[in-house]
Amino acid sequence: MKSSLFSGAASSGALPDLGRRRGLRSVAALVTATAAVLASSGCASYYYGSAAGAAPVDLVGANYAAVDALLLQSPPLDPALPLMVATIVQIDRLSESSRLGRLVSEQLAGRLAQRGLRVTELKLRETLAMRSGQGQLLLSGEAREVVQAQAAQAVLVGTYAVSPRAVFISLKLVHPSGNVVLAAYDYALPMDATVRGLLMAQ
Repeated sequence: MKSSLFSGAASSGALPDLGRRRGLRSVAALVTATAAVLASSGCASYYYGSAAGAAPVDLVGANYAAVDALLLQSPPLDPALPLMVATIVQIDRLSESSRLGRLVSEQLAGRLAQRGLRVTELKLRETLAMRSGQGQLLLSGEAREVVQAQAAQAVLVGTYAVSPRAVFISLKLVHPSGNVVLAAYDYALPMDATVRGLLMAQ
């Protein structure tokens, strides 16, 4: 009789323990699954950009600041001599730009004029050329001829590269004789809806 009572008590005590273990396993599985979902959504957000998008970009302010930084580095420029501004082009397709590239160029030229310089736009299909075997960007032969004919003291050229989260812009102020770089400045524009729309428009 004692044996049966003991075994019965042991069995009833084991049932709550078994239930608790099953409950803990369920909670652990739920936590693991939730963490996996959050991690995967986080990776997608990082690569493609969040659904809400980045904070609005001060495009004008960023481009004006780029010009100010270039002028701080550059030797003094003569307000009486022209300074040419080329359209900002894609780093992998030097003969192509976008509405973003053209707008950035316009704002750069506007800021240079505000700073008292005589600005002329350089509108050629191919402003830049890649030096064979060296990966170095130079003024194309046609661009050099135009710049020299205008007696320009320098030309502002630039490229941009697109990533999922930002557009990286590289600017150089170049002396037309020998492609000497007088000043250089790099900056990034976060990929918000405005920047994305300007990139898509050709």
